[in-house]
Amino acid sequence: MITKTNLLFGIIFICLSACSHEQESKEKVARTGALNSFEQDIEFLSQYTTLHLLEDSSGQGTIAISPALQARVMTSSASGMQGVSFGWINRELFASGDTLPHINPYGGEERFWLGPEGGQFALFFQKGSGFDLDNWQTPVLIDLEPFQLISKTTTHAEYSKQASITNYSGFVFDLDIRRRIEILELDEVFGSLELEKNPLLKAVGYRTTNIVTNIGENDWKKDSGLISIWLLGMFTPSDATTVLVPFVKGDEQELGPEVNDNYFGKVPLDRLKIGDGVIFFKGDGKARGKIGLSANRAKDIIGSYDAVHHILTVVKYSKPDKPAAYVNSLWEIQEQPYHGDVVNSYNDGPLSPAGSQMGPFYELESSSPALALQAGESGTHTQTTYHFEGSTDQLDAVAQILFGVTLQQIASAF
Repeated sequence: MITKTNLLFGIIFICLSACSHEQESKEKVARTGALNSFEQDIEFLSQYTTLHLLEDSSGQGTIAISPALQARVMTSSASGMQGVSFGWINRELFASGDTLPHINPYGGEERFWLGPEGGQFALFFQKGSGFDLDNWQTPVLIDLEPFQLISKTTTHAEYSKQASITNYSGFVFDLDIRRRIEILELDEVFGSLELEKNPLLKAVGYRTTNIVTNIGENDWKKDSGLISIWLLGMFTPSDATTVLVPFVKGDEQELGPEVNDNYFGKVPLDRLKIGDGVIFFKGDGKARGKIGLSANRAKDIIGSYDAVHHILTVVKYSKPDKPAAYVNSLWEIQEQPYHGDVVNSYNDGPLSPAGSQMGPFYELESSSPALALQAGESGTHTQTTYHFEGSTDQLDAVAQILFGVTLQQIASAF
């Protein structure tokens, strides 16, 4: 016999069960649902741009390249089509069918750019203009123009572009760009990082080799401005994503500041922490800020950890052993135009307290030294991007080896 009391308990039980199920669903979405699958992103992107897909011999490691967008790597997966899509894609901009006046942030986890951004040798400001957002303009060469396919196999592709670009001081660079992209086999993913191969970790890695050649008649010299190869990757933020930037420890009078956080105003202390040989920077896409490390401080690695989705991202790049000059991208006429940063991270956020923003996303970036190239001479910058997925125990071991920190230290940084 069903009594009112039994009915009441039954309703409470159903409600509690439903709430529990809903909470479990929300937690599952938080873990796996906020990121698209690789297949979902490929299907979406294919509506708007031609894609070239590369994959390792297992078919699990795979990447997608858009030749129309400077042969940028749009996204990648460690588990084939059904795996998580690691790159950030600006679906709204693609779907609009429109272009924007200052930059077209289509996304992609590694794109080819040229520096410097600001200063008397800037590529993003016209001669005589002020260094502000109204005058900031991404050169069309590295924003909307396509690169041409030279050759392609299932594991690598090579692209080229010839162009001219003028800096703030009026010097014209005539250049040939070559960009080779290759996906790594799983053995090389672990071996190139000097890690023991771990079958419990899902992983994907790809390397880009970027060559710029001076095809003009004039040598590129410091007094008229030099350029650099600049590689930037956009990734999906989360409230539990932390950028990791190892640095060379030592006296500030000898090596300079540990970090440069003055690009867009000082980064608040609750978003930037300096640990024992590692800088922690929030990658939540909620506050605009940028950090950089000088040649004296930078190592050849940067990365991030997403504790929501259990993804460890690693970026390794070619950094000369000997001291080298780097272009300065600060938005001002500079006293030291060749004391710029080697490695950077940008966290997107509103342009003003109530303003719009490009993303949200966060970026991991690296640059080549300034290219003082004689006519006919070339400069090269290489970068390798890796993603690891797995349990916290397995990822913790990788984080300790590569960054010298535990996941617990990362989690407790903020």
